[in-house]
Amino acid sequence: MLQKVEGIVLRASSYGESNKIVTIFSRELGKRAAMARGAKKPTSRLASITQPFTYGYFLIQQGRGMGTLQQGEIIDSMRSIREDIFTTAYASFIMELVDKLIDDEAPKPHLFEILQQALHAISEEYDPEAISLFVEWKLLPTAGIYPTLHQCTNCGAIDGEFAFSFSQIGFLCHRCFSIDPYIIRLSPSQVKLIRTFYTVPIDQVGKLTLKKETKSFIKKIVRTIYSEQVGIRLKSQHFLDQMEKTPEFFPPKQVDPSPEEE
Repeated sequence: MLQKVEGIVLRASSYGESNKIVTIFSRELGKRAAMARGAKKPTSRLASITQPFTYGYFLIQQGRGMGTLQQGEIIDSMRSIREDIFTTAYASFIMELVDKLIDDEAPKPHLFEILQQALHAISEEYDPEAISLFVEWKLLPTAGIYPTLHQCTNCGAIDGEFAFSFSQIGFLCHRCFSIDPYIIRLSPSQVKLIRTFYTVPIDQVGKLTLKKETKSFIKKIVRTIYSEQVGIRLKSQHFLDQMEKTPEFFPPKQVDPSPEEE
C-alpha cells in the first residue's frame, strides 16, 4: 500500500553500501522507519530528501515490516541549519528529544507542529538555544509531566511571589514556600518567561533575545525535570554542554539585533 505523508526526517543511518534507513516523523502516521534504496549515492533522487531536518512529502510503500521510501518532494530543506555547527547542534538536540519521547506509528499532530515550527524558526535565524527551550518545556506533557505554572500548586493562589518546586513540579507562592526547602525563587519576569515557553506557540513569539544567564537559569530547571522525573539524558546534550563551556571554539552566526526581553 502506497501512503503519501507530510513529514520531517528525524535521522538517517547507512544500510549496506548504498542504502539508508530513514526515520520520518509524519503528521498523519507518527514515526515510521523506511528503507531508502540507493539514497547514499549522490546522484540518487532520494539523496536530498533523506537528509536530517528535511521537511517534505514522502511516498512510502508500506508492507508487513519496514516500509520503502519510493520518492519525496521537499517543502523546506532546512539547509541553513546544516551550514552552521551551532544551529545544527541545537536542532539535533530537538530532534533527538522528539525521537526519544514519541512512540512508533502513533500520530501526534500537535507535536509535529511544535517540531516543524521549531526547525523553521531556527532556519530563520531565531536564537536556537531559546527555541530548544521552547521545545523542552512544551514536550513535558509528552513525557508525562504536567507542571503547574498558572497558579500555586498548593493553595491555588495566582498572585504574589513565586518559586519553582521540583517536589511539587510547579510554582509555589510565597505563602507556601515552607512546603519545599529546596525551592528556586523566581522574579516576575522569570515566571512570565517560563509560562511563555510552556504555553505560547513558537510561531507567535517573535524574535525575542535573552541574556545568556537567563537562558542558563531556565534551562537548569527544565533539564533537572527531565533528569529527575523523566530519567533521560540525550547524547546531543553532552555535545551542547561542551559547546557552551568553550564558546570561543563554536562562534554562532551573526544575526540582526533585536530588543532584549526577559
